Amino acid sequence: MSTRLFTFVGGDTGLWRVTTLEGITGEPLPAVKRLGIAADPDNPTGPGSDWVLRGITSNERYADREERTEIVAKQLPLGRPETTCAALIPIRKNPDWWALTQNERMSIFKEKSHHTQIGMQTFPALARRLHHCRDLSENEPFDFITWFEYEPSDEAAFNQLLTELRATEEWGYVDREMDIRLVRDTP
Repeated sequence: MSTRLFTFVGGDTGLWRVTTLEGITGEPLPAVKRLGIAADPDNPTGPGSDWVLRGITSNERYADREERTEIVAKQLPLGRPETTCAALIPIRKNPDWWALTQNERMSIFKEKSHHTQIGMQTFPALARRLHHCRDLSENEPFDFITWFEYEPSDEAAFNQLLTELRATEEWGYVDREMDIRLVRDTP
């Protein structure tokens, strides 16, 4: 049985080595050396864990059928051997965002910020998985966690994606964001 719950553990152990941990806006997370990811409901924390972020995969809330079909057709899977670089981007949006109706958020996301169109420019180079934190609790430190994997040669495309997204109207509602870059050590 596959799980929808993912736990990201920052500390001294884990498959991924942290190369940079940057607070973009809001309170930063403590610096860590490594990141572990658990895809099961068990609590993977232990000695050497400095922070834990949790999120659950869910339906695509801001994509229509046509966009969803295109995303599925273009996006490559996570875990490919050649994707040795990764980024963990947790964000929290401010209360003004959550006070908007779903239709108002959808309008900002799609029509004003063109979030999906911007993201589609990087497929298939970037693989990603979105995690919803608010579905677990409104007390989670972030609302969304996005996990990206890519080849080292695609880092410039990833940086361009972030630059474009952060310049949109949607990002005016972000009050906390981290940019954590990682490398999977090869044996």
